[in-house]
Amino acid sequence: MSRTYAIPDLHGRLDLLDRAIDAIARHAEGVASTIITLGDYVDRGPQSRQVVERLMSWRPDDSKVVNLKGNHEAMMCAVCENRAELDWWIRNGAGETLASYGQSPMLPDLRAIPADHLDWIANLPLMHVDRHRVFVHAAVDPKIPLEQQNEETLLWKRYPLGADVGHGHRYVVHGHHADTRAPIAGKHKTNLDGLAWKTGRLVIGVFEDDRPGGASEHLECFGREM
Repeated sequence: MSRTYAIPDLHGRLDLLDRAIDAIARHAEGVASTIITLGDYVDRGPQSRQVVERLMSWRPDDSKVVNLKGNHEAMMCAVCENRAELDWWIRNGAGETLASYGQSPMLPDLRAIPADHLDWIANLPLMHVDRHRVFVHAAVDPKIPLEQQNEETLLWKRYPLGADVGHGHRYVVHGHHADTRAPIAGKHKTNLDGLAWKTGRLVIGVFEDDRPGGASEHLECFGREM
């Protein structure tokens, strides 16, 4: 019986990513599984560069890893490709990301960010769809077919407070909307983003691939509070 593990927003917390990798390996016990990271690897936390490098090189023997794009990766690419202003990114936590690349946020040299990092980020998929679920960073529009979803919705939208909507027969699993009460699980969707970069508590959703609906259980990883 295969499983899918979903890791929400990491925001530069390499310690939590390492603990998540270990926790999933122990839980999976060598059974083939899919591991999905829900985006937002950079900004706010202290080790954005290291998180990106770990994800780029993570190739577990028994599992498939799918790294999705988050809105913070989209911001990073937009600024580094001169499609947006640096101040916008700085206001959203880029100072810590730039520091992890050895740059001052006051006068950074964006060329210090390796091209292969930016290429990897630019090519991240926006969602992962399987038989029973849609995994996405922010949200999906339930009224629009999955192949026609708007990128801004997938990366930026926040569901209204109390909303519990999936997409057709599929359950939706997302991050993006930080809430220390996470996981916030309903009948049709789950928000896994528990503000891990600040609280030091990361919640991983465990989903049975042959069973529809929400997680069968949640794994928790703990690091220092910031």
